[in-house]
Amino acid sequence: MMSEEALISLINYVSEIKSETNNIECKSAAVDCPKKLHDTLSSFSNQSGGGTIIFGINEKNGFLPDGVYNAADLQKKVSAQCKEMQPHVRALFTVCNYNGKIIVSAEIPEIDISEKPCYYKGRGKMTGSYIRVGDSDEHMTDYEIYSYEAFRNKYQDDIRIIKNADMDDIDVSAVNDYLNRIRAKKNRLSTMENKEILRISGIEKNNELTLAGVMIFSKYPQMYFPRLCVTAAVVPGYEIGSVDSDNTRFINNQRFSGTIPQMLEDTMFFISHSIATRTKIDPGTGKRQDITEYPLEAVREIVLNALVHRDYSVHTEGMPIQVIIYKNRMEVINPGGLYGRIKIDQLGSVQPDTRNPIISTLLEDMGITENRYSGIPTIRRVMREAKLPEPVFEDIRGSFKVTLFNGLNTKSAGSLTEFCETPKTRKEIMEFIGAKNNYYSFTKKVKPFIDSGQLALTIPDKPKSKNQKYVTVK
Repeated sequence: MMSEEALISLINYVSEIKSETNNIECKSAAVDCPKKLHDTLSSFSNQSGGGTIIFGINEKNGFLPDGVYNAADLQKKVSAQCKEMQPHVRALFTVCNYNGKIIVSAEIPEIDISEKPCYYKGRGKMTGSYIRVGDSDEHMTDYEIYSYEAFRNKYQDDIRIIKNADMDDIDVSAVNDYLNRIRAKKNRLSTMENKEILRISGIEKNNELTLAGVMIFSKYPQMYFPRLCVTAAVVPGYEIGSVDSDNTRFINNQRFSGTIPQMLEDTMFFISHSIATRTKIDPGTGKRQDITEYPLEAVREIVLNALVHRDYSVHTEGMPIQVIIYKNRMEVINPGGLYGRIKIDQLGSVQPDTRNPIISTLLEDMGITENRYSGIPTIRRVMREAKLPEPVFEDIRGSFKVTLFNGLNTKSAGSLTEFCETPKTRKEIMEFIGAKNNYYSFTKKVKPFIDSGQLALTIPDKPKSKNQKYVTVK
């Protein structure tokens, strides 16, 4: 529970920024307790770190404190609404006197993933589950609800049987190579029949291929899953929709299909031939060294992780992995957010839950991946060694995005004002400069351009408008 001093600091912060945030909700309660808190109780309970509801701040009056009608009764009524949630929400209350006004905060803790999603019992799970997006509460998608159930019930989509896919569809040479490897590595399997090894490995069941078997050993997996592929594009500017002098939207745009190993190889070939390469000559030895715009070791880890750890459930069968190379960055986006209990800030330091254990193990046995959870540390290390910005990892409502920046000085006045010659949203700007989309980063990195008159708001009378954009002043 926060102290009174901490609550006062929070009130000052909200009064300064005149806005709610992803983890702060303000409610006026001068007359009575707000009747409908269920959406926010749900979204805060479901999001990482929970959130805080501050009662006694009036958004309509510019987020000025106007106090609560009765602190004791308010807490009682809020607690009653908390009990209408499934599971019950355990709010932690703090009361303070702020310039003669009584303010009450309710801290809503994140619930354990085994209990998510938290929802309002009066509407049921499918319509009463919410997630926080910016400063609003939005309905969870069917997929977001499913992802919790998949973890809780330990669904293994990589070993689900694929109807009409049988052993006649496999690439015999690839399977034989795998069998030779597995017999050499695992003595206990060396004397088993081929069919038994394939069954134990999760490749087939009753002469039908599993999803793992299809995606790694089928002659052409996209015969069953046309969209389980990789799309890759090179954009001439800083965002989708940018065009070059010839009005071309994509410098290169391709789709890669085949097995997971084949898609990895083809995608890496595309990237290596699409990014810039400079040559460095060692003055001592005279030897030539080619240095790519992005370290290929890091890129391979990112693409491989996307192929191995993407969601392979029926909910995402129509969603390919995306690789997009912009002027200042590269993005790799795969369907399926972070899986299990791990958080963004734990990546690389905590052993994660594995969404596709059979696929991971098969690729490890084939020598394609180490499966030792060293991918994230490797990405960070090689980017640091290349003196490039830290990679950015984002868990975005059912997808996971990794962004690498190429060191282009996008933070200069010239490049930012060039970028905003057509109006851009705050999210687009923060993505462009490689900063987190929060109040602090925006204030430090972008607001000076507004204050100096280089950038202007497209809706100056409503600075908090959801349609607000920023444009270069010419």
